[in-house]
Amino acid sequence: MVLAFFVLMASLASAVLWTTASRADDPVQGPAPTVVVQPNDSLWSIAERVAPDRAPLGVIDDIRQLNDIDDWYVYAGETLVLPRGR
Repeated sequence: MVLAFFVLMASLASAVLWTTASRADDPVQGPAPTVVVQPNDSLWSIAERVAPDRAPLGVIDDIRQLNDIDDWYVYAGETLVLPRGR
């Protein structure tokens, strides 16, 4: 019985250590980046502004997917979730 208890405790301890170690390598932490749409903004202008090193259409696809946008329009005052840097 005592041996079973120690085996159980060792198993739990290793599970906790493996779980925390796997999260330590996750670079995506904290709140998702956002932007508030300004007057005259478009998905294209936002994409160019927030990810100048990426192709705008790819960034637009990511923004549309993250925000459940079915069309190509955004409106001043909307807050959009942005893709994390790649």
